[in-house]
Amino acid sequence: MVIRRLAVAGISLAVTLGAAVLPAAAAPPAHPPAAPPSRTLSAADRTGHTPAAPQPRSDAGRAALLAAPDIDVAKVQAHLTELNAIATRNAGTRKSSGQGYRDSVAYVKGKLQAAGYTVTEQPCTSGCASGAGPNLIAEWPQGDAAKVYMFGSHLDSVSAGPGINDNGSGSAALLETALTLAEQHPAMASRVRFAWWTDEEQGLNGSDFYVNSLSAAERAKIKAYYNFDMIASPNGGYFINHITSAAAQPMKAYWDSLSLQPEENTEGAGRSDDYSFEQAGIATSGYAMGASARKTTAQAAKWGGTASRAYDSCYHQSCDTTGNINATGLDRSVDGIAATLWQLAVTPSTPANDFSLVVSPTSGSVDPGASATGTVSTATTAGSAQTVQLSASGAPAGVNVSFSPSSVTSGAGSTMTVTTTTAAAPGTYPLTITGTGSATHTATYTLTVKGTGGCTGQQLLGNGGFENGTAPWTGDTGVIGAHSGQSAHGGSRFAWLAGYGYSATDTVSQSVTVPAGCRKATLTYWLHIDTGESGGVAYDTFKVKVGSTTLTTLSNTDAAAGYTQRTLDLSPYIGQRITLTFTATEDSGLQSSFVIDDAALQTG
Repeated sequence: MVIRRLAVAGISLAVTLGAAVLPAAAAPPAHPPAAPPSRTLSAADRTGHTPAAPQPRSDAGRAALLAAPDIDVAKVQAHLTELNAIATRNAGTRKSSGQGYRDSVAYVKGKLQAAGYTVTEQPCTSGCASGAGPNLIAEWPQGDAAKVYMFGSHLDSVSAGPGINDNGSGSAALLETALTLAEQHPAMASRVRFAWWTDEEQGLNGSDFYVNSLSAAERAKIKAYYNFDMIASPNGGYFINHITSAAAQPMKAYWDSLSLQPEENTEGAGRSDDYSFEQAGIATSGYAMGASARKTTAQAAKWGGTASRAYDSCYHQSCDTTGNINATGLDRSVDGIAATLWQLAVTPSTPANDFSLVVSPTSGSVDPGASATGTVSTATTAGSAQTVQLSASGAPAGVNVSFSPSSVTSGAGSTMTVTTTTAAAPGTYPLTITGTGSATHTATYTLTVKGTGGCTGQQLLGNGGFENGTAPWTGDTGVIGAHSGQSAHGGSRFAWLAGYGYSATDTVSQSVTVPAGCRKATLTYWLHIDTGESGGVAYDTFKVKVGSTTLTTLSNTDAAAGYTQRTLDLSPYIGQRITLTFTATEDSGLQSSFVIDDAALQTG
């Protein structure tokens, strides 16, 4: 647990909790210390609402708690013995900037990788102490990836000691919980992500870096974060962060089942890595057994131990070794961690089999007649592994896509080969790679065929005069036809967009490839605008877009008798596959009609 500087009544006090003697108090002081200064606005601060909390499944309660495994505390203690040995080999410390911390990361990482976790070392590139080692993140690769529960602890110690209670206890408990999850391999409803933080003792820097590196979308996936810092204090109590919150309920339920009567963790508020998540608006909770604050008489009466003595007399000292561990408290804590994880993330039913599909790299560039390769990777995301058939679509003439092997068992990969002939037209082509099993998943590979090529002038739009049905136009194709009330520019059919006199939008689109090697590409179309609007205000609009880019906007203010030919330069899109869109939008009153005919996209 980190030492914090707290502002009290405008005076800055350096509170060295490892050395200070704090009086016992059954009631809070008259002037409680202010919360640590905020680094970022929480979601509650921004919106005025309490952060969303996890919703336990319907099987919550005593039955769900009993379904969780009993974690072997002897195995947790074996991890602590190794962390103590690592500190002994490194001048008695596992501080974040030393070799002892890096060796601790290597030990935990090796165990997790062998168990099948997806493990990432995240360097702390800003805000951490000079030379600080990385965060270690491990995710169990099953369950709903959009619903993540995180369990974290800091892995570093202070310089003065090996940090076996602070915080080898939390780190070892999480490691053995993670290994038990992998060993039992239950069906998962949600993702579980474990984290071992760097540089906590210097100011929560590792967890702060991690949270700030997440996108808004990634933060939203984390439904709750649970922190474990000092969960084996020799004279400890049973404390829960935000004990009355929804996030805390699974943890409290387990300790309640042991009749422990846990209390709010006031001593640790804002002093460990849960604070980084709390500041980002993520629901948090966690277990702790206390640091240098003293046990009250009432606490000693219900929990045992010695009143008026620190929960951990070796806090931030060299005596914080394996001899400084309360095995009973450690056992109760790690079993409560498992009970919480099982209640939130494990499902009693077997989920439907599912898989993920990824293509790497996502693009390739070749000369006509050459080939490119990539890897199609799959993973089992729910249920059991299954056979996945691989296929590709969207390849133009002269391009072939093959897979070796053409089917895989989810969790395996395949080599994708994209072969072109000398007749393949230069350009950029999005290919859709499809995996078909009990479900279907796709990924996009963008192929660029290089070369200037020869340019034969041609008209690229299909059915530009709308005389041949609706294909290849897509969208609101009911606007295409020989409608009464308007006339065609040529032939008998046209596209009549809008003209309703109420709020509405009509869109027609067509995708084409503009060949490379051409000097110019020009879009022409004939447009007739009539309107019931008056004045110079653009109430109703007509837009021409390529992809998401608007090339021109016209409105009811451009109304005129008869058709007017419009021209747009599409030369910037030479060599690309584009989607051309015509869109008309009306407001709630008075009609404006936008009638298109004889559209053409000419290259030269």
